Parts: sequence; C-alpha cells; structure tokens
Amino acid sequence: MTQTSLIRAALEAGETLTPLDALQQFNCFRLAARIKDLRDDGLDIETLKIATNNKSFAAYRLAGRQGRLL
Repeated sequence: MTQTSLIRAALEAGETLTPLDALQQFNCFRLAARIKDLRDDGLDIETLKIATNNKSFAAYRLAGRQGRLL
C-alpha cells in the first residue's frame, strides 16, 4: 500500500494524525503533502492547530469526527 492509502485508512478508522505519527507509522516525512493529495481526491479533512510550550504543529482528522488527540 502507498503512504497515501495508509494515511487514508487511518483517518477513516477515526485516527487523528500528526507529522510525528505519520513518520512513525508510515515512514512519511511529508504528511501535509499527503493530506493535500487526499483533499484533492475529495476527502474532507480538517486541520487542528496544536500548540505546546515552544512549538506548534498541525494534526489532521476527517471533518466531523472526534479522533484521538495526543
């Protein structure tokens, strides 16, 4: 399976994915690019902005779903 199809399956299973999740689970260094590919294919994905101490990053989940968040 491709990275895009693996990420799609994870999102459809209700997961919320961060770039670190994508790297660890799918060996994907460019999650945002794969999310764009999925959006181009018609998947409705929402972006969550996560801020911790000195860092911020994006997390992605299917719109309208309450996936696991950190």
